[in-house]
Amino acid sequence: MATVVLLRHARSTANNSGVLAGRSGGVHLDESGRRQAAAVVERLAEVPLRGIVVSPLLRCGQTVEPLAAARGLTPVVEGDLAEVDYGSWTGRAIKDLLGEPLWKVVQQHPSAAVFPGGEGLAGVQARAVAAVRAHDARVTAEFGDRAVWLLCSHGDVIKALLADALGQHLDSFQRIVVDPASVSVVRYTETRPFVLRMNDSGRELGGVVPPEPAVGDAPAGEAVVGGSTGR
Repeated sequence: MATVVLLRHARSTANNSGVLAGRSGGVHLDESGRRQAAAVVERLAEVPLRGIVVSPLLRCGQTVEPLAAARGLTPVVEGDLAEVDYGSWTGRAIKDLLGEPLWKVVQQHPSAAVFPGGEGLAGVQARAVAAVRAHDARVTAEFGDRAVWLLCSHGDVIKALLADALGQHLDSFQRIVVDPASVSVVRYTETRPFVLRMNDSGRELGGVVPPEPAVGDAPAGEAVVGGSTGR
């Protein structure tokens, strides 16, 4: 199966506002976020991307715009990778949400958290994982097992995807950190995913491209006994 680069959108005007933006309209990248988006082009220079799939929200589209232009790719918009629908929590100040009984559930038992008038985090994970699997299968069918593609989405969505890839219960997903413009990388196989990077804000990512098979390599879907050779 193909390898997917999970890119969180770059810093937005809402990230430091103290407000839960959710799916609010008009949230765009700030000046720092635009620099981060431009830097993604260089960071992925050694990665031969076969496609870009993006959340429908503006801040994600703006994040991948420089990369898509540089590669001549047209992003595919995927609604199931959209930000969490926080319902009536959308647009509220975080400091005001801290006293809500649901806040502790979100922190300690997120699989049971359902936002009033919105969706539950378990449902978010289910829709996101299904979308990633479908696009991964599509890219693999068209370009082969060594193909790499990029997904741009939101913090909680990517954390939910990583929890699934790690075989970790959703109730532990708050232990995962996904910063703006950070990259995480997952290689799916028929039997299990392999997590190659998490919350990576470094400069060069060419090492995530699958190498040509060599004698002695473990079959796809199996871990290397004794650890990876780093080839």
